[in-house]
Amino acid sequence: MRVGRNRRRCSRSLNLTLSPESHIYPLSLSLFRHDGRPSVTTVLVPQQIASPTVDRHTGDVDLEQLAAELDAVRDRTLASLGQDDAEYIRRVIRWQRTLDAGGRAALLAGILPPAWLAGVAMLSTAKILENMEIGHNVLHGQWDWMRDPEIHSTTWEWDHACPSSQWKHSHNFIHHRWTNVDGMDRDIGYGAIRIDPNSEWHLRHLAQPVVFVTLALMFDIGISLHDNEAIYAQNPLKTDLEAAQPKLSESWDKVRRQAAKDFVYFPLLASPLGLPSVVAALWGTLAANVIRNLWTFGVIFCGHFPDNVRIFSQEEVVEETPGGWYYRQVLGSANFTGRPLSHLMTGHLDHQIEHHLFPDLPSNRYPEIAPEVQKICERHGIAYNTGSFAKQFGTVVRKVLRLSLPSSRPKDTSEHKSKRESKRASKASSKTKSEHESEDQATSRIDQPTTDRPATAMSQK
Repeated sequence: MRVGRNRRRCSRSLNLTLSPESHIYPLSLSLFRHDGRPSVTTVLVPQQIASPTVDRHTGDVDLEQLAAELDAVRDRTLASLGQDDAEYIRRVIRWQRTLDAGGRAALLAGILPPAWLAGVAMLSTAKILENMEIGHNVLHGQWDWMRDPEIHSTTWEWDHACPSSQWKHSHNFIHHRWTNVDGMDRDIGYGAIRIDPNSEWHLRHLAQPVVFVTLALMFDIGISLHDNEAIYAQNPLKTDLEAAQPKLSESWDKVRRQAAKDFVYFPLLASPLGLPSVVAALWGTLAANVIRNLWTFGVIFCGHFPDNVRIFSQEEVVEETPGGWYYRQVLGSANFTGRPLSHLMTGHLDHQIEHHLFPDLPSNRYPEIAPEVQKICERHGIAYNTGSFAKQFGTVVRKVLRLSLPSSRPKDTSEHKSKRESKRASKASSKTKSEHESEDQATSRIDQPTTDRPATAMSQK
């Protein structure tokens, strides 16, 4: 009953109507077909199989209480959304478009060094804002409650090489559903970098430092191929190329349009000023894209791969409860400290823990709720991973370098001890259920439709 009252109060304060499915724990996003087209609005947490108070991988954490406290944070934030929030995102969009236009105008005069530097600075800032604070968050449905057709997850196409439909599938649906679950979350190392010390080493990992730098420079292209990569990764020998062709064509068309806009049509606008101006505009636009890539790469890797960010086995998430899902989001994420400008320029992903817990809450609310989330984690004895950007990214670089070598072995940290213990407990539990249950059968239980995963804590009240 309390949830219903919160929902109705939120609707009255915003003068909008929320569907029963639109704000149910923990994700309220659109489910997309494999071809990337929107299907139906649904909850991306499947129905409950079992509801133990303590999950296998959580020790003595009271998961029901954890879910109740975090649900309360979410309910209260949703109920308080209003005009100030709507004006915030509209203001950021205005700033971004002004910076984009100003940067491109300055680059047309880019033969003059001050104009070129100013143009690169403005255009790179505009691209970062569009991708991080606007595009990424709009596509998560964070602003769908405004019912503005121009700022909506179903209509927004961002300034990025990856088609928005494919991003919503690979990121919103796959990554956020299976955050840091080995074999399920393709974002673990992006299929190119060995990031888990427990994973098998291959000769190709010797080139990992080079791959790391290359991916940083061309991060938008890597992301544009990510959803397609998942098609082949399922079983490269049995991939239906004809079925995959529509998605591959969509990716190519988006990359081609982005490249034509930035590297052909825009530089040609400077042609009346002569060839040097065309070249200056071309190099300025390329520099802005590279700066955007380096920044977004650093932010994302800081939020997912620093030391003490945990990777989970598939067995650990079978019959996962809502509290277990929350618990996994905290341990599978990392924050880094920053001021309001940092919040804005990272898309508030310097609060990656809060984003993984509440991916559809407006990002401008993350700094507000972060202290309460941290206190909840402390009360339950859950590690809240945070530190400076330099510290977090430094541990990422060290990990990438260390794990490129064959002699790398996991440190004997509590993180790995816990992981090994949970794996042993999972195997023991599986044996008691059935002596003949195979690993493939256990995996298939995970990869079921969303209606077969844990029910929300809110819906149980």
